[in-house]
Amino acid sequence: MGRIRYAVLALALSTQTAATQEQMMELDPEWEFVADTVMGGVSEGEIEQVTLDGRAAMRLHGAVSLENNGGFIQMAFDMPQGGEWAGIEIDLRGNGAQYEVRLRTDELSRPWHSYRAVFDTSGEWQTLRLPWAAFERNKTDVPFDPARLRRMGVLAYGAEMQADIAVASVRYFK
Repeated sequence: MGRIRYAVLALALSTQTAATQEQMMELDPEWEFVADTVMGGVSEGEIEQVTLDGRAAMRLHGAVSLENNGGFIQMAFDMPQGGEWAGIEIDLRGNGAQYEVRLRTDELSRPWHSYRAVFDTSGEWQTLRLPWAAFERNKTDVPFDPARLRRMGVLAYGAEMQADIAVASVRYFK
């Protein structure tokens, strides 16, 4: 899949101007599913590759429960450092609910430490542009340093809900 995706990306990039190529870097996430069950919660969900409206995407869906001090499901991936970039752009489609993007750096020592940006979905495809300044510290005093990035997650968090969100692409922008 990585080679096919790379070939399609290379073809798409060849039609762009050099200035545009320098302004974006497409990421190739290897998503994994994580839920509050790692801490005793009972939320349930899964990720799956889907095609929605003709777009290939990774879909996170399931039931978020607050029982047993739980409250999240997420899809996450390890990412390259983003020090030279201004932020991330994500093409996504949600079910009208509120979700979060969380970033982690190699400076964070606890699993609950992160930098987060909360956003609403519309039920339609949208491009979410998040400059680094949009991320606020979550349970940490460590300042955010994009040069130390190591992980990104898309979460359904903090409320009883039926989560359903799909991500078609993630990229850095300048």
